[in-house]
Amino acid sequence: MNVGVLALQGDFREHISALGDCGVTGKLVKTAADIAAIDALIIPGGESTTISKLAKAFGLFDLISKRISEGMPTYGSCAGMILVAKTILDPASDQDTFGGIDMEVRRNAFGRQTESFEVDLDFKTISGAPIRGVFIRAPWVESHGSQVEILSSVEISGVQHPVAVRQGSVLATAFHPELTGDNRVHRYFLEDVCKK
Repeated sequence: MNVGVLALQGDFREHISALGDCGVTGKLVKTAADIAAIDALIIPGGESTTISKLAKAFGLFDLISKRISEGMPTYGSCAGMILVAKTILDPASDQDTFGGIDMEVRRNAFGRQTESFEVDLDFKTISGAPIRGVFIRAPWVESHGSQVEILSSVEISGVQHPVAVRQGSVLATAFHPELTGDNRVHRYFLEDVCKK
């Protein structure tokens, strides 16, 4: 299986490294030919508006949207979660999404860069020790359709906010597992999401 990591902006190198730790050689995706050559895609954390605009500028936006709608396994972390959402509650000017998960997300839901944090998370489909969630200007899921499976949530002021979700062949996390050295989320993507 050829797994690509969208390499327009953000922490794509860390995802390539995490894939390598899982025994998979990830491919950097920057062109239409790269998109045609992959079987699955990871959309990294970074700046969702910038990634969206660069994807349009390089003629990749519609290609990625089409592949996702056709069932290409896709995993979005942080900015990637925003980009696979159906809608954004508070989009930046001219910001669009690739789609893939029937959810509305709130950008920077937990606050600014200075309010970044880490927390241990229970993750429904991953057994063992909790997953360490690294949240950096992270989104959360504001609302979602009935086909969306909630895999993990964070409680803020008594309210549970989904931070890991899946719908069919698309997985999204508000946090950055690629920064922790714990590759269980990537293994779940490769061994479960990509096999459906």
